[in-house]
Amino acid sequence: MGNCVGNSAQVDNANTSQNTSGASKSSSKNGHSTTSPSGLTISIFSRKSIDSPRSEGEILASPNLKAFSFNELKNATRNFRPDSLLGEGGFGYVYKGWIDDQTFAATRPGSGMVVAVKMLKPEGFQGHKEWLTEVNYLGQLHHPNLVKLVGYCLDGENRLLVYEFMPKGSLENHLFRRGPQPLSWTIRIKVAIGAARGLSFLHDAESQVIYRDFKAANILLDADFNAKLSDFGLAKAGPTGDKTHVSTQVMGTQGYAAPEYVATGRLSAKSDVYSFGVVMLELLSGRRAVDKTKVGIEQTLVEWAKPYLVDKRKLFRIMDTKLEGQYPQKGALMAATLALQCLNVDAKARPKMSDVLDTLEQIRAPRDTKFEQQSLPSPVRRSPRSYPAGSPRRNHQPSPLNITPRGSPLPSRLSPRVQ
Repeated sequence: MGNCVGNSAQVDNANTSQNTSGASKSSSKNGHSTTSPSGLTISIFSRKSIDSPRSEGEILASPNLKAFSFNELKNATRNFRPDSLLGEGGFGYVYKGWIDDQTFAATRPGSGMVVAVKMLKPEGFQGHKEWLTEVNYLGQLHHPNLVKLVGYCLDGENRLLVYEFMPKGSLENHLFRRGPQPLSWTIRIKVAIGAARGLSFLHDAESQVIYRDFKAANILLDADFNAKLSDFGLAKAGPTGDKTHVSTQVMGTQGYAAPEYVATGRLSAKSDVYSFGVVMLELLSGRRAVDKTKVGIEQTLVEWAKPYLVDKRKLFRIMDTKLEGQYPQKGALMAATLALQCLNVDAKARPKMSDVLDTLEQIRAPRDTKFEQQSLPSPVRRSPRSYPAGSPRRNHQPSPLNITPRGSPLPSRLSPRVQ
């Protein structure tokens, strides 16, 4: 498996905020490539290309991906040395590596292209099926807001994936870990727009794809805080014809999964919209979707935050104190209203991701700039309902980063994959 199958076109990520409307198209074997006015290349494959059954051999023969040998990746990561380790989770380990830009051969650290190499544990939560699903989708779909899959390795029992390196790590790290500089309001909206653009592309492409595992841990950030969706092991082709949903085994992450999907197994693009609403709440509040260190209703972000989203006089109570009040009142209320729309219990009433994206663009570039420049005073640092009247304050320490295991089904319609 060490021979180079092919080289995927590099995507220029210099300006991911560029709207892709008005793009020109050129034909390709399985679909077409769209080039936006800014030069961004977006590959869109036909419904038949993704929906039609493909054998493992066909998937692995993708001309867009390099087939690495295990020894090549050992060399690229300096024999998977501990100081190359980027992270660990239920799926396995992620290492930093270096390969040549043209030949993809291993190079010395500091030269060539930096990559992230994910090595699956044989006993991990992400099995061969999910590994192959990720190769299938990321081998066909290319967009500035989807992480680029460079190649893979299938060598005996070893299953690895090679991605472009995202130097700022995950959104989860920046929101919930100690150490990183708190994200400003402007950066948070930029991240939301990038993630929304990625989901909108998946939903509106000729072949609709339901992401199914949208969460802060799967939103990766490049050096300029451009957001890209990663980890497509749970992705699913959307419904065809007159169908409104696909029925499937319930899998995902507790706190992010849409209630109708958890209850019935009926999956639609609106399931992703619900998950986006949860992440919007995380961006606003700086709190995890599920946090067992808190008590009562505060353990579940959606239940705790919903009553405050519609009242501009109470909204400040759920806003992240790390923002120190430096956010526009109008923009925060628009973002809160948008989150509430995405979290509608009626899936049909949730907005499409293209509409979500339009609203986020309005928040970033409001018409009333004079009003938008106003900031609220620093919010009360004690969150509502945190401490009963007269009780002593308790210091709630943020829980350490947990890289969630992949792909475990939700027992009793809910999964143990709790952040």
